Amino acid sequence: MSKHVLFDLDGTLLDTARDFTQVLNQLLRQYGRSDVSHSKVKEKVSDGARALVKLGFEIDESHENFNAYLQELLDIYAIKITNTEAELYQGIPELLNRINAENYKWGIVTNKPSRFTTPLLKNYSVIQDSAVVICADQVSQGKPSPESLFLACDNLKIEPKECIYVGDHKRDIDAGKNANIETVAVSWGYFKKNTQLKEWNPDLIVNTPQEIAAYLFD
Repeated sequence: MSKHVLFDLDGTLLDTARDFTQVLNQLLRQYGRSDVSHSKVKEKVSDGARALVKLGFEIDESHENFNAYLQELLDIYAIKITNTEAELYQGIPELLNRINAENYKWGIVTNKPSRFTTPLLKNYSVIQDSAVVICADQVSQGKPSPESLFLACDNLKIEPKECIYVGDHKRDIDAGKNANIETVAVSWGYFKKNTQLKEWNPDLIVNTPQEIAAYLFD
């Protein structure tokens, strides 16, 4: 089997939830509000910064202060990236090294803006081998639209049918299906407890990066 690989970022390659827990709670304390648990943040972080503001302040986007809170959260996160505690998931470096050794192309497709993605990725040498990184601000529609996946394939000069997309959210699987790309759901990412990954209808569910390597190469 010969398949190139596109990955989601947060919750798939990188465990960034600790950073988000810290920045959200830092903001909440500034306004005299109680901390949010790390476990609750992990369930929401893949839904983006807006979801974290809703979670922490218990408001929706119609609240008069919503956009101000959102901007403050993002500004704190931008500072946190310079001293990030995010870590590559166990087994990911070995998987990426194997993909490189086999001369497969691989890249990252994320709904995270370049403002945060670019400085964050500089902390991880193994990710420097990524052939393409597509961020939210490079497309008109984020996932589950297939636009970012199509752009990644164009950059890699491959057809969608020649690659797989690996993610930890239903939005990732839907984007892959919308692009006619084979999809892989990972069980170590950010979603609510008792989520049934099979209900997302991915082509494959994996519990470890080693299973991705086995699927690709064995």
